[in-house]
Amino acid sequence: VRRTRGTAGAAHVVLVGAMGGPLGGDAYAVRAQAGPGARLRVGSVAATLALPGQATPRSTYTVDLEAAADGHLEWLPEPVVAVAGSDFAQHTRVTLAEGARLALREEQVLGRSGEVPGRITSRLTVRLAGRTLLDQETCLGTGAPPGWDGPAGTAGLRAIGQLLVVAPEFTECESGAHALAPGAVLLPLDGPAVLVSALAPDALRLRRLLNEAAQALGCPDA
Repeated sequence: VRRTRGTAGAAHVVLVGAMGGPLGGDAYAVRAQAGPGARLRVGSVAATLALPGQATPRSTYTVDLEAAADGHLEWLPEPVVAVAGSDFAQHTRVTLAEGARLALREEQVLGRSGEVPGRITSRLTVRLAGRTLLDQETCLGTGAPPGWDGPAGTAGLRAIGQLLVVAPEFTECESGAHALAPGAVLLPLDGPAVLVSALAPDALRLRRLLNEAAQALGCPDA
């Protein structure tokens, strides 16, 4: 963990990993907390490469995020790449107090260029003021349940991501689910939050879709 130059009233932190990893057999865990009135932005310097190990292909990554009342937490890491032969499982758990703000971006890339993907299982659980706001899980890549790459899944595309924004002003969000751009859909949640889900042929196009969504939602720095 490295603290970098932030902006006025905000702390910026980046996660610096090794050249590759996690390897099969590794279990990573990260916790970040924004206290009352604090603003914390957490990113990473490079993509996370999920690699198979010598004894097992499976690795795990647990992320626990918490924001107090009037706290503002931004979780904006670089993508996770499911390398061929890997089996990566990630669970991101978010606990928000009433009045907290959150901008969370997750991106997964199915394999490096020219290779078959490993398997990636990703679960996101978000609780706001003691109630569940969102709890979803996806399983993609080689070894995932049949149909993951079909029309109801990734449709053969290799990059999938989402942007979750929680802010008090979204309480009165009147618009229903709708497309923001080809490959990106916005879904208002039952609470002061919106979820943008996106599919793209590669990580670059995926990031552009999510950045455009962030700007449309009034969080251009995401």
